[in-house]
Amino acid sequence: MRLPGTYGDVNATHNGDLSNLSRFVPSDWRPAIWVRVLPAMENILYGANISNILSAHQNVVLDILAWIPYGLCHYGAPFVVSLILFFFGPPGTTPLYARTLGYISMVAVFVQLAFPCSPPWYENLYGLAPADYSMQGNPAGLARIDKLLGIDLYTSGFKQSPVVFGAFPSLHAADSTLAALFMSHVFPRLKPLWVTYTLWMWWATMYLSHHYAVDLVCGGLLATVAFYFAKTRFLPRVQSDKMFRWDYDYVEIGDYSRESGYDLASLDGDFNLDSDEWTVGSSSSVSSGSLSPVDDHYTWESETLTSNHDIEAGR
Repeated sequence: MRLPGTYGDVNATHNGDLSNLSRFVPSDWRPAIWVRVLPAMENILYGANISNILSAHQNVVLDILAWIPYGLCHYGAPFVVSLILFFFGPPGTTPLYARTLGYISMVAVFVQLAFPCSPPWYENLYGLAPADYSMQGNPAGLARIDKLLGIDLYTSGFKQSPVVFGAFPSLHAADSTLAALFMSHVFPRLKPLWVTYTLWMWWATMYLSHHYAVDLVCGGLLATVAFYFAKTRFLPRVQSDKMFRWDYDYVEIGDYSRESGYDLASLDGDFNLDSDEWTVGSSSSVSSGSLSPVDDHYTWESETLTSNHDIEAGR
């Protein structure tokens, strides 16, 4: 019996209604399935089929190590990352992460539908024979997890998948890369940890025969381009002296390099200051409570007293 909430249900939620509606499109209207292009690109770019090399030696320990990121973390990571960014990131970081994740998912699904490609498990089962849309999906290496656990976690779900030939680009690679980039933005000192998670996910997808290396590279590039576009224009800047979102008195939006001054936005909306002089340092108008910089050596009061003293002396 297939357990509720496993791959089939999560896949439908993750890719949205677009991938589910694709099954109702007549096969004659769909583009041809590319069987040879990904293996050929793999050999041209890397000189070998990396997925087949990594999946050649299998054992229970490696199966479990691959299952954890691919079959578990991938579906829970967006929720965990969102919570962490909500508590520890600048206000506005979590909604931007969610929107960016949604956009790259839509782009990836459009590419998968317009440019359907067979995954490594197809080559292992059928070689380079032509594929058609009547074929069912395959859990590939995850079938060994079902056998190990004695339950149907993935087999039925993959067989019912609406996008059987959606290998390119890899959403597993794109999602893990995007999570690593956002987490590195908020926790730069832990960047090696996030990079390790991404590489772990990339290895798992190839070991389980679900993706070629070229799928992963393109998925990672998609996430990277989306992140840096968002970072330049919309991503709130991290303030190193703040730990929680509630510690922020104001947020600064976008990248420093694209502005001559700061783009400062008060959280309570009381201030709308444009000049660089008003926002430099921690003694800004927002943090100090004054609407202009204060010079200890030259103030309005000292200037007035000096002028009055000169007048009295002249008399």
